[in-house]
Amino acid sequence: MPDGPIEREMQQPGEMNRRDFILRTAGAAAVAVSTVQSPVAAATTGSDDLAKLTVAEASRKIHSGEISCTELTRACIDRAQVYNTKVNAFITLMHQEALAQAEQLDAEAKKGKFLGPLHGIPLALKDNIDTAGTRTTGGSAVFEDRVPDEDAFVVRRLKASGAIILAKANLQEFAMGSTSVSTYFRPVRNPWALDRISAGSSGGSAASLIADMTIGALGTDTGGSVRMPAAYCGIVGLKPTYGLVSIGGIIPRTYSLDHCGPMTKTVEDNAMLLNAMTGYDKYDVASVDHPREDYVAAMKQPVGSMRLGIPRAPFFDFLDPETEKAVNEAITVLASLTKSVNDMYLPPPGKYSRAYFDGEIEAFHWEWYQRKAGSYSLNQRRTIEAVHKRLNDTDTENCSSRVVDYINAQWELQRLRKTIDDSFEKFDLVALPTMRVLPSTINEALAREENAGGGGREPFESSNCVPFNTFGIPAISLPCGFSAGGLPIGLMIAGPRFSEGRVFALANAYEKATEWHKRRPKLSPDMNVPPIKRKDGES
Repeated sequence: MPDGPIEREMQQPGEMNRRDFILRTAGAAAVAVSTVQSPVAAATTGSDDLAKLTVAEASRKIHSGEISCTELTRACIDRAQVYNTKVNAFITLMHQEALAQAEQLDAEAKKGKFLGPLHGIPLALKDNIDTAGTRTTGGSAVFEDRVPDEDAFVVRRLKASGAIILAKANLQEFAMGSTSVSTYFRPVRNPWALDRISAGSSGGSAASLIADMTIGALGTDTGGSVRMPAAYCGIVGLKPTYGLVSIGGIIPRTYSLDHCGPMTKTVEDNAMLLNAMTGYDKYDVASVDHPREDYVAAMKQPVGSMRLGIPRAPFFDFLDPETEKAVNEAITVLASLTKSVNDMYLPPPGKYSRAYFDGEIEAFHWEWYQRKAGSYSLNQRRTIEAVHKRLNDTDTENCSSRVVDYINAQWELQRLRKTIDDSFEKFDLVALPTMRVLPSTINEALAREENAGGGGREPFESSNCVPFNTFGIPAISLPCGFSAGGLPIGLMIAGPRFSEGRVFALANAYEKATEWHKRRPKLSPDMNVPPIKRKDGES
């Protein structure tokens, strides 16, 4: 089997199974792209240095004329051609489209016309975000041939700001899980340790970013799917306030909790992307008509007067020792930057929360499942079947079949979102671990999923992210340390509704006071890729 979807050798379909053929031909429209040097050579020379730039650095170089949009885009393509075989972060690499965009943007730049700070910046999109004319699979065989007619709202916003859409990133199938191992396009590997999970469900976005295969990326977050991979891959990931960024044109996971957020190498980069992503979408019922803000400017506000809360219980329970040590050291740094640090309390998620998880999975997937059950992975089949059983088996003690359960869940959710700011009456922001444990191996995660009877996945109990989707408030994860084995550890900072600027400000102050964000995994073109073991043998 191929190591990833960007294999350039072409074989006849009869020489391999259908999935292998799809994997080998993903992005086939890009085959005609020519390069001056081989991708391996480019990935070890000057081109490689361009791919390592941050959004802010690349923007300055493009605007000054030091580099071109085409050079930057080609550098990312070259690196992806080498390292996607190692980390399997991309499903589709949009060579031709990206280079065509870059050439147009270079022509405008020569005239002194720039669309904004993101002019010429290559971005990867999680492959549940629609792209017109390029397939959007959701990481599933169910949608392996799905080609949208329109870009998602947020993609249109980014293109209007000059961003280049470089690739579609791998993910947990239909974003239904937290490991990025259960995907039709094979597991995403963590660039810090190729035998480990990258977390999910936006695992490909995070892995491609820290592997310097793209300059920025987008993910979606229903229960931590931006922040969990940000923590495990050592990058910055933001879940904005619910409704601030449109989820129109994004394959839903649980619409009541779905968010779309930026994933970047630095806090400043994250603010730059969010500036381009916000805007009211009248066709998205979740979209909020919020006054436009400049998050880069807001990021620069002083933090010395901020009051920081630490929600000890239950968010600091069951931490592994290395995570506990790193986060406590991070809190010490935050205490030196802010006015005060004190323990505080956050309310628990509502008792009806399962009703909207189940109801909205059923609403989207059951029709597809009846038509294409065999195209779902075993893990997702189990999940959908378990949901359907709970919703329709009136003898089940935890039955959530009644419409009233879903209505109560929605009322409860709205009440919680309207009152959550009360928890911040004496606090400006909160800080806590993003994840409670270090990443498991891919084989451990696969074994859990294969052995589970009702949709097994990496337990969300290892994450502190879920409540913040329920609250609908902004939460960012950024690196705050590393384990003895070299695995990243994430710190989460959150605030009341629409406090993104304040969240960015404290995250930026912490980032500048530390060096964690400057670390990169050691990747080489000849590094070995550990085997993946399933019940039916290695793959």
